Amino acid sequence: MDPITLIGAGVGAVATVVAAPAVLAAAGFTAGGIAAGSVASSLMSAAAVANGGGVAAGSVVAALQAAGAAGIPLAGQAIAGVVGAAVGAAASVASNCTV
Repeated sequence: MDPITLIGAGVGAVATVVAAPAVLAAAGFTAGGIAAGSVASSLMSAAAVANGGGVAAGSVVAALQAAGAAGIPLAGQAIAGVVGAAVGAAASVASNCTV
């Protein structure tokens, strides 16, 4: 693999892991609960309607709120890092293409 692509993958991985908590908070998944009027509240409302009035334990909304409240667990950070690395590598390859 090209060294520039490896650098892109590394930057993507680190940036994703570092930015993930801020993205969760900006979406409304906070330590104090789901913020009113946020994207998170809209997702929670849709999940509750689809589930007959409550948000199911283990659902995406529940998992995101748990991560927003307690932090992203190591396994979640690893997954985010892998996704970020893939995006970073792809962006690096795309930016180095010549026509």
